[in-house]
Amino acid sequence: MKPSHFRTCILVAFLCASVIQARAQSASHSEETAIISAMKNSENDWNNGNLDNFMKMYTDSSTMMMPTGPVGLSAIWALYQDHYFNGKMPKQKLHYDELKVTFLGAKYALLTGKFILTGNNLPERSGRYSLVMVRTKNGWKILHDHSS
Repeated sequence: MKPSHFRTCILVAFLCASVIQARAQSASHSEETAIISAMKNSENDWNNGNLDNFMKMYTDSSTMMMPTGPVGLSAIWALYQDHYFNGKMPKQKLHYDELKVTFLGAKYALLTGKFILTGNNLPERSGRYSLVMVRTKNGWKILHDHSS
């Protein structure tokens, strides 16, 4: 192969790799945006007193880590209803902060961040969470929740 052909092949390979990398970064950015948007929507559902819509962030097989070990969806719902809601409305407003997405492949991601509960003349409460997210046909959902 002539040196000029070799340089052309190297240049074409470099350009193809650059295009592939740019597309992958664009796709991961849009997926990151979708995850954060879903979390912000769930924050709004909580603050509007719509626990059922808030719970749609979880899959039917979701788990949450508790001091006694992981629990399923019905226990997660009961925890929120019994401890964080006063009838149909939340006891405090919810805000998510410091959201960081780390992809664990094409279909899974780790979302870490901070939750803050404020208002209603109650002390502010905050904590950290790590969520294993899964991409489903209905968007990104929480597969496992570890909040503290």
